[in-house]
Amino acid sequence: MAVNRRIDFCTSCRKETEYSLHKEPIKVIVKDKEYVFNLTVATCNECGNKMDIPNLLDINNREIDEQYREKEGLIIIPDIENLMKVYQMGKAPLSLALGFGEITISRYLSGQMPSKEYSDIMRRALDDPDYMQALLDQNRDKIADAAYNKAVTAIRDLKENFDISDKLKQVISYIFKQMDEVTPLMLQKLLYYAQAVFMINNNGHALFEEDCQAWVHGPVYRDVYELFSNFKYNPIEDFRFAVMRDKAYELAENETEAINLVLSTFGIYGGKTLEWITHKETPWKDARRGYAEDEHSQVIIEKNAIRAYFGIIDRKYSLRSKEGIRKYIDAMLE
Repeated sequence: MAVNRRIDFCTSCRKETEYSLHKEPIKVIVKDKEYVFNLTVATCNECGNKMDIPNLLDINNREIDEQYREKEGLIIIPDIENLMKVYQMGKAPLSLALGFGEITISRYLSGQMPSKEYSDIMRRALDDPDYMQALLDQNRDKIADAAYNKAVTAIRDLKENFDISDKLKQVISYIFKQMDEVTPLMLQKLLYYAQAVFMINNNGHALFEEDCQAWVHGPVYRDVYELFSNFKYNPIEDFRFAVMRDKAYELAENETEAINLVLSTFGIYGGKTLEWITHKETPWKDARRGYAEDEHSQVIIEKNAIRAYFGIIDRKYSLRSKEGIRKYIDAMLE
């Protein structure tokens, strides 16, 4: 499927033609080993032959680099950059803090491939602030006071901001991984429905331990709200959340199945539409009983209330399939 369209010179047609960009599996030899990478190719829309367009080689080299690293389990350059941002450290201080040579990070940012051992250290440091703190303390005598103190402060802030259960981090990370754009309002509602659908499909067991509250704009997980509140109605995008990215891989199959059901159904709607649906549902309405429409509330929407309501919905529509969930959504939107 074409994802972009442009005009350039086609050497087969001998004229300027429109072309399409798409991905194509191509065999590439890297370090005497054959790989199949999905690389961008340009194809003439008139003759169907491949075209050599400006910057395509650079695009392919970047794709090969990233896909090779993924296949070999190596950290990618953007994540090394995130490592610097997350802990507010320059190249040399970060290198020393990780136990590397002083210019090692500079070399990696220039394109040099890290060893698996060093890559694992960087990936774990990005994923685990406690591990990064241990490295800082271990290499304390190599790091200037200012760099050390800034990194320690960054770690403290991260741990305070991300004071939610590991399972909720995993779910949020998975949603980020699967969705192109997620606003704070949309995230709140997707978490709510992920909890509900998981419980229906797993004998009433909760997906994560946190309870949501019945706020004016629907069910809200307070700690998640505080974590992402700075984005307001904008898509969530911040280097700090790189520490959550790999959490998605820790989810069990039954957990990803439930989340996928939600993302492929509720996830196609915006946050305001999802908010409107929750306002028609019994758990939120019962928790808001006695409150004015715009009155602040911290009343918890009990998990038992969610189980009971969506149990009824499941018997009527079936929340175990996309078709059933879509029928429920259609009914709520009428």
